[in-house]
Amino acid sequence: MQNYRIVIVDDEVANLESLERILKSDGAEVTVCQSAEEGLRCLQKGSVDVLMTDLRMRSMNGIELLEAAKKCDSSVEVILLTAFGTVELAVEAMRKGAYDFITKPMQRVQVLRTVHRALEKRKLVTENQSLRDELNQHMGTEGREVLGKSEAMKELMGVVNQAARSRANVLIHGESGTGKGLIAEYIHRVSGPGNGLFVKINCAAIPENLLEAELFGYEQGAFTGANRRKKGRVELADKGTLFLDEIGIAPLSFQTKLLRFLQEGEFERLGSNETLRVQTRVISATNSDLSASIRSGVFREDLYYRLNVVNIRVPPLRERKEDVPLLAQKFIEESAKKNQREIPLIHSEAIQCLLGYGWPGNIRELQNLMERVVVLNRTGVVDSADLPKDIGGTGGPQTVTIPLGVSLRQVEHILMDETLRVTHGDKKQAAKMLGVHPRTIHRYLESAEPEAESTPAVDPGPVETDAF
Repeated sequence: MQNYRIVIVDDEVANLESLERILKSDGAEVTVCQSAEEGLRCLQKGSVDVLMTDLRMRSMNGIELLEAAKKCDSSVEVILLTAFGTVELAVEAMRKGAYDFITKPMQRVQVLRTVHRALEKRKLVTENQSLRDELNQHMGTEGREVLGKSEAMKELMGVVNQAARSRANVLIHGESGTGKGLIAEYIHRVSGPGNGLFVKINCAAIPENLLEAELFGYEQGAFTGANRRKKGRVELADKGTLFLDEIGIAPLSFQTKLLRFLQEGEFERLGSNETLRVQTRVISATNSDLSASIRSGVFREDLYYRLNVVNIRVPPLRERKEDVPLLAQKFIEESAKKNQREIPLIHSEAIQCLLGYGWPGNIRELQNLMERVVVLNRTGVVDSADLPKDIGGTGGPQTVTIPLGVSLRQVEHILMDETLRVTHGDKKQAAKMLGVHPRTIHRYLESAEPEAESTPAVDPGPVETDAF
C-alpha cells in the first residue's frame, strides 16, 4: 500500500502496539496517542489521512473526537474501534461522519481492509473536490459558461474574445453537439453593456413558408392566420445579436431576402411597404460544409461572404480530451440538481473510460450520459461499471455468476462481497442495493472469515496474533 498517515487513539497500550505493528508493516506513517486530546493535537499539526479511535475512553470519547476531528479537517476519514455491545452507538457515529467501525477483537485482514477502503474513499472525495474547485473557478455569475483548459479551447477563446470586441458578423462552424450556440451566447454577453437582446432563430426547426415571417415579422392580414401585427426576430434584435442556427440548410428563397438585409440593414414586414432599419450583429452557425454547399448550388456564395467576416471553428470533444473531467463534473452537478438527487462522486476509473472514448456526439453526448448515470446511480459513486459498454463500462447493473451446487450461505457471501466491492465498501449503499438493514451487512463482516473475503489482496507481512 502506498505510504499514508494514520493517527491511532486508544487508552489501552496493548491495542495501540498491535495496531501500530500491523499498519507500519503496511507502509503507513503511524502516530499513536493514549488520549483523545493528544490525538486532536496531532490532527491540528498537519495532514492526516485516517484517524482510528476507540469509542470509549476516559475523558473525551470517540464520538466527541470524531466531531472535533471533522471540524479540524473535514476530509479525514475516521474509523471507530468498539467492543461488543456498543454497535448501536457506533452506527450513530457513522451518521455523524465516521467512515466505518471495527468490532473488537480485531483481525489483521479486517483492519487493513477497512483502512484501505477508507483511503480509497478519501482519495475519491479529494479528487472530486479538486474537480469542483476547478469548476467553480471557471463558472461565472450569469449565463452559461464556456468551460475548457485545453490548448484547443484556449486558442478558440482567443479568437472568440477578439470577435466579441467588435460588431462584425461571425460564422461558427463545427460538428453537432460541440457547443456552437453556447459560443454565440458568450460572444453576445461579453460584447459590452447595452448590447441589446440575444435573439435566436433555428433555420432547421421552422417550416420554409414561415421562416421569412419569423425573421422579418408581418402585418395583420398578411396571410391566413395573421390576426395581429408581429415583430420579427430581426426587429427584436435591434442593437443586439441575431443568431441564425443551422444556417447551412436555409432555403435559397430565404437566403436571398437575408442577403438584402445584411447588405443594406433594412427590411419590410410581410404585408407592409414600410422599410425598417435596424443595427444588428449577425452570428451564424452550421455543422455542414458551406464550401461544398456553394459548389452544389444550394448555398449562395455572396451570402457566405457576408456571414463569414469572422470565422470560428469549434473543436470536437475528441480534440479537447483534457476538458472531459471538468465537463463531466459540471453535468453531474447540473443533472443532480435537475433530478433532485445527491451529487455522486465520480471514480478515477470512470474518468479514464471517459477520456478513452471518441465522443461522436460531442458535448451533448457527454451531457446526456452524465444525466443518465446520475438518475440510475444507487451507490453514490459513478464507477466504470455504470458506463455503457462502448465507453468501457458494463452497460448496466452488475451481474454475478453463481454456479449450481453452491449453498445458500455461499450465495449470500458472494452477493455481499460483490455488492461491497461495487459500492467501494459503503455499507449503507450496499444494504440499500440488497434490500436489507445495514446491521445485516455489519453482522456479515463481523462474522466473515478473512480467507473467505473477496477484498483486494494484501501482503500479510509478519504474522500477527489472530485477534487482539
